[in-house]
Amino acid sequence: MLLNDKTTNHMVEILSISDLIDPYKAEVAGRYHYGEEMQDPEMLSKSNLVFLSREALPKCWMDPHYRDEELIR
Repeated sequence: MLLNDKTTNHMVEILSISDLIDPYKAEVAGRYHYGEEMQDPEMLSKSNLVFLSREALPKCWMDPHYRDEELIR
């Protein structure tokens, strides 16, 4: 899956989609796509990633407690 790093504005290939959608993981392995050579994989903070359309990642991918308020009601 391709996302965008909002701090560098570079496209990032996510190497593990299961880590991306896991709300208990704050980082995900990815590889930047710029230049002519393939970049080395590195751990990237999910808080710096957005979709290519600049839309934020879903809250359920970022916060394991995103529905806690609904349980209290």
